[in-house]
Amino acid sequence: MAAELLDGAVISGGIRARVAAAVARLDEPPCLAVVLVGDDPASQVYVRSKAEKCEAAGMRSIVRRLPATATQGEVEAEIRALNADASVNGILLQLPLPSGLREGPAIALIHPDKDVDGLTEVSAGRLSQGRPGLQPCTPVGCVILAKHALGPDLAGASVVVVGRSILVGKPAALLFLADNCTVTIAHSRTRDLAALCRTADILVPAVGRPEMVRGDWIKPGATLIDVGLNRIPAPEKGEGKTRIVGDARFDECGEVAGWITPVPGGVGLMTVACLLRNTVIAAGLQRGVAIEGLDA
Repeated sequence: MAAELLDGAVISGGIRARVAAAVARLDEPPCLAVVLVGDDPASQVYVRSKAEKCEAAGMRSIVRRLPATATQGEVEAEIRALNADASVNGILLQLPLPSGLREGPAIALIHPDKDVDGLTEVSAGRLSQGRPGLQPCTPVGCVILAKHALGPDLAGASVVVVGRSILVGKPAALLFLADNCTVTIAHSRTRDLAALCRTADILVPAVGRPEMVRGDWIKPGATLIDVGLNRIPAPEKGEGKTRIVGDARFDECGEVAGWITPVPGGVGLMTVACLLRNTVIAAGLQRGVAIEGLDA
């Protein structure tokens, strides 16, 4: 493989270390509250991992657990209570919610200053206008990875983001634009997607289509930041077994790219680290304290 590996474990570990150092300088440790509704196994694992990493960084973590039978009103009441709790600095609603519950109205209730996922309309508006605020974790992680590959100054780089979701695609495009990149958002209706991808100095596939991006889609020496996390059949491992792949064909793309993220072990680890980072930033904003040392 010609490409250098952008190791999410190493880079996210550096972020968590800087978070822990910032926490140690605060009078009170920041607190992240997670609202977990139902008993989805994957959600249980994610929430447990977030709590462990919070505590390892010296932060407080609380989980508000509601049964799968919880009503929309009960979920929203929990969020309102956490908004009113001055000891809570960040609120995260673990998704997906059980069937019958609506994510949008619940997320909209999270106070923007505690919106550590950066998903509320206010957070999105601040991002689009270039105003200070909490930014979505996965897109922030993508920009940090790009800077590790190419250096802190991304000005003039051509970026193609494949995907226009409000979770990753759109905010990632805005964040790269804020770093003076020339950004194109591609999607399912884009004509000759492969040709467009070949123009990118930084390519960010984020569509949830397993191994869609092939080696001949990559500009030689480009940086490939693969946001995809897809589970596909793996009969070579045995009947019914699966494996996780990204939105790019790793082996092919690695022969052409200059830098590439693994899946797993890339962007996903950055997302959790940036969640901790956002919680510390939120605590500083709420307390009127300048938080230094968190830059990548």
